[in-house]
Amino acid sequence: MSEPVREAKGTPLARWLPLAGWLAHYDRHSLGRDLLASVIVSVMLVPQALAYALLAGLPAQVGLYASMLPLVLYALFGTSSTLAVGPVAIISLMTASAIAGMSGADGAALSTPKMLAAALLLAFLSGAMLIAMGLLRLGVLVNFISHPVISGFMTASGILIIASQLGPLTGLSLSGGNLIAMGESLSAGGQGLHWPTLVIGVGCLAGLILARRHLKHGLMALGMRASAAGMLCKTTPILAVILTSLLTWGLQFGAQGMALVGSVPGGLPTLSLPSFVSNDWSGLLLSALLISVVGFVESLALAQTLAARRRQRIDPDKELIALGVSNMGAGISGGMPISGGLSRSVVNFDAGAATPLAGAFTAIGILLASLWLTDWLAWLPRATLAAIIIVATTSLIDLAAIKRTFRYSKGDGAALMVTLIITLAHGVESGIIVGIVVSLGLYLKRTSQPHSALVGRVPGSEHFRNVERHEVETDPELAILRIDESLYFANARYLEDTVLALMAERPSLKHLVLACQAVNLIDASALESLEVINERLSAAGVQLHLSEVKGPVMDRLKCSELPANLGGDIYLSTFDAWQALSIHGSHCDQSCARDGISQTTAVG
Repeated sequence: MSEPVREAKGTPLARWLPLAGWLAHYDRHSLGRDLLASVIVSVMLVPQALAYALLAGLPAQVGLYASMLPLVLYALFGTSSTLAVGPVAIISLMTASAIAGMSGADGAALSTPKMLAAALLLAFLSGAMLIAMGLLRLGVLVNFISHPVISGFMTASGILIIASQLGPLTGLSLSGGNLIAMGESLSAGGQGLHWPTLVIGVGCLAGLILARRHLKHGLMALGMRASAAGMLCKTTPILAVILTSLLTWGLQFGAQGMALVGSVPGGLPTLSLPSFVSNDWSGLLLSALLISVVGFVESLALAQTLAARRRQRIDPDKELIALGVSNMGAGISGGMPISGGLSRSVVNFDAGAATPLAGAFTAIGILLASLWLTDWLAWLPRATLAAIIIVATTSLIDLAAIKRTFRYSKGDGAALMVTLIITLAHGVESGIIVGIVVSLGLYLKRTSQPHSALVGRVPGSEHFRNVERHEVETDPELAILRIDESLYFANARYLEDTVLALMAERPSLKHLVLACQAVNLIDASALESLEVINERLSAAGVQLHLSEVKGPVMDRLKCSELPANLGGDIYLSTFDAWQALSIHGSHCDQSCARDGISQTTAVG
């Protein structure tokens, strides 16, 4: 594979418009790679765009509109050469949930035009929030959503998406934003199975699953290269669209009650700002924020994974702006909220896309499809799109992650399970909110009771280890307490209690050293606690010392009175403190047992 397009650095224009950085190095070879990738992604995106629009409860053409201008805008502002943005399953499900939560002035469900207006506004608000976060350089905030929460949310969303498509796949009446509501709608009766729909849907589903599992190996057995066989397998959804559309047209299944996509308006979407008057836009703010965060987390993780394979770098803050501009573009061009798509991005990467310009070429392909193929799309069964969604969504479900997470950390496993259960039982918005709250709660619980350990010297070395785990040398008049967490308001009182309990247990104690090699922060509350500890130890005839204080932490401490008032000293290393304060520190290279220093036997 040839080298990726280089990025020009240092120019103000390239800082805000990444396109200006790599366009100067764009050549014919890069153009060929981008064109090839765009053709393959366009073939994939047409059926997915239609399917995800219907998943969001919107007209099918909305998915096509969301795959035009947003892709061009991402090509201008994006920093990933292979991320393929557009409608995706999870964001579509969240869009459907947000719109379903709204109602008209009379309390009734929104009509289709009002639902569309709400979706446009949702995309616009999401984009504005992403841009604001990018300008404020808040890309690091996504780190506050733990991976178990995201994993639980993804798995639950995948299950909900698959469940929601069982209705159009079989002809059954199915509605609701969670498993309970879907079960209630199914038990309430309504229309039964529609056999032509079931045959088309299940047949299409089986064909797509078999193609995913076996087609590549079959083509390779016939002599096709692995890369070409893999690309061809990715285009099987478009083959399903063509075959089922022809079958429906030829047998007139639409006249027999089969649900079809119907008439899809062709041509370009109309550009206009979403209405802030006819919609309760304030009621969409929370949904827009959640869609922004989830979409960004999913896109950034995918973009970074693919960029690492080419040794490229992704700028999170620039990605926030790029995704924000793209979503705002969707909001003004008749689209819906968008994000980076997993399957399309992987195909884009495998096809050799050299720059984000591949996305702009894909937008042209979608435009051509909307101009020339809309008449045929009217015969497309919704069951086919349901099958495409189900097959694409299976990659989101990772039930094995539950076992892995519980085995490693019961707290993280609990956060995963709570997120999964709440999402399934109550809906996507409630699930992600509760998951974030639980994750932050567990973090506060862990850090509010920081792990600390009394350490002693490993004989004949400058290393210090936990007295309960290793055979180490100790001094009855000296205690070295290693603090394994940054000190801030939530754990400041806990540190006080730990130190005072240690002092009560060691009546012969004369020196206490706090080993701070794991402390990256001491906030104002923790500083006050250290001052209180220093005063109480001094009153009891014990000197407080610090060791291995990091530079940035020491810079902050120098702005306080603690160094001047400290009963003891601040040592560069714990070994320096041991040499200065232990009974026979000057002879610490000799046998500490012979010098009268006690030894603690390892217990684990």
